[in-house]
Amino acid sequence: MTGATTSALHMVAQSEPGEHRTLIVTLFSVFVAFTLAVTVWAGRKTKDATDFYAGGRSFTGFQNGLAISGDYMSAASFLGIAGAIALAGYDGFLYSIGFLVAWLVALMLVAEPLRNSGRFTMGDVLAFRMRQRPVRTAAGVSTIVVSIFYLLAQMVGAGALVALLLGITGEAGKNLIVVIVGLVMILYVTIGGMKGTTWVQIIKAVLLILGTLLITILVLAKFDFNISQLLGAAADNSGKGSAFLEPGLKYGVDTTSKIDFISLGVALVLGTAGLPHILIRFYTVPTAQTARKSVLWAIGIIGGFYLMTIALGFGAAALIKQETIIESNPAGNTAAPLLAEEIGGGAGSTGGAILLAMISAVAFATILAVVAGLTLASSSSFAHDLYANVIRKGKATEKEEVAAARIAAIAIGAVAILLGVFAGSLNVAGLVALAFAVAASANLPTILYSLFWKRFTTQGALWSIYGGLFTSVFLVLFSPVVSGEEKSMWPGVDFQWFPLENPGLISIPAGFFLGWLGSVLSKDDDATGKKYAELEVRSLTGAGAH
Repeated sequence: MTGATTSALHMVAQSEPGEHRTLIVTLFSVFVAFTLAVTVWAGRKTKDATDFYAGGRSFTGFQNGLAISGDYMSAASFLGIAGAIALAGYDGFLYSIGFLVAWLVALMLVAEPLRNSGRFTMGDVLAFRMRQRPVRTAAGVSTIVVSIFYLLAQMVGAGALVALLLGITGEAGKNLIVVIVGLVMILYVTIGGMKGTTWVQIIKAVLLILGTLLITILVLAKFDFNISQLLGAAADNSGKGSAFLEPGLKYGVDTTSKIDFISLGVALVLGTAGLPHILIRFYTVPTAQTARKSVLWAIGIIGGFYLMTIALGFGAAALIKQETIIESNPAGNTAAPLLAEEIGGGAGSTGGAILLAMISAVAFATILAVVAGLTLASSSSFAHDLYANVIRKGKATEKEEVAAARIAAIAIGAVAILLGVFAGSLNVAGLVALAFAVAASANLPTILYSLFWKRFTTQGALWSIYGGLFTSVFLVLFSPVVSGEEKSMWPGVDFQWFPLENPGLISIPAGFFLGWLGSVLSKDDDATGKKYAELEVRSLTGAGAH
């Protein structure tokens, strides 16, 4: 999201007059003020650990489905997929398919068993069958690592988005915005807990769907609501003809690009079911059936959104020259803002400024909601897994645990602010890809093995989490994401030897393999099978679930 947003909004900051920036500031301010008021209201209803971590398990399937959608549809999806379609056509739309298919994995394998088996975090599921302290430590480390990488991407993106829309060019001004965004994020979590964060995500999801729907309708209206006409115009204006609507334009260049796409697809499809801020959402509903319903609602909402990215991406390709999109941002991530401005009347027009301000406000809302969800996931894991069960050995009271979670949210927020300040010039696409790869390599194997394999042991869980974590980080460090290419984090040096930008094709099988190997080489923690049988009954029926 960040590199995308930076270039797009640089152009906007230069082209929009002062009154249009005032409009943008007003929309931002209204959203922040309203959501903070909701957070304070929700915070007053937060009485105990269940309220703080799981929102009192009081949300309906529809409400939680909206919140999951708000958590999942990040600004990277909103801006990045539209740009990928605008430049790569059919190949760009494959991202939408991958993100959506991922939810079938979550629905079929994770949602209901996880809701039945755990209480607040992924560590609860692992610790049910295994030795508490080592597996909770590993789960906490993995959760925090994934969340920090995601947080860094969103924080840098927020700084770029707001600074450039407001015409702020100095580093001090950009850093101040990162600090302000971080402080708002901390307020959401520390005051509102899960209840406040959930309502922020619901509001954001509604705004995102409405904003995208409006742009979609306006685009389709330009082509008499004829999708074939839209696609034909996009193919003609792209300069690539019919190849624009066929596979292979981006990922069929050579063998490496084909393998890289498979690796990215595997990471996206499997990583979603291991993302910490998604997993904790299953604990906010009263029953496992409601958890399943919430995923079904999320699939419908997210699926509708990704269908609308067809209009966003192909609309940008049809109405804006590719040279213009590439000039503003080589990756095409400025396509959605450019499209909003174009169908509103063009640069400098009031209609264009209004639509641009609306899209910008929606993107900002998206960042705040995702950041709040990530902060809550990581602070909850620290307080519940590391503080309460490892450091205090289960002797902490609920009041102490919630206090630790709030302190952890402040600390993690401070880390995100600090990294966001110093990482403003980095290409954070690698960080997002790494977060998905870590989640799929470390978290998902341990969850599935714990739920469905009787022979899984503590050593297997540790090997899987730490092995998947190390493998994915190690391969990314020596990939084109970090060095050796123009778009790398450090383009001036070259120490890459791993050819793929995403390590999922290697690190995910490694996580599963190490989990199996560690288990077969160690003594069974549950030789009688009693714990596994109890977990199996609980995960499938909900008997004894919290």
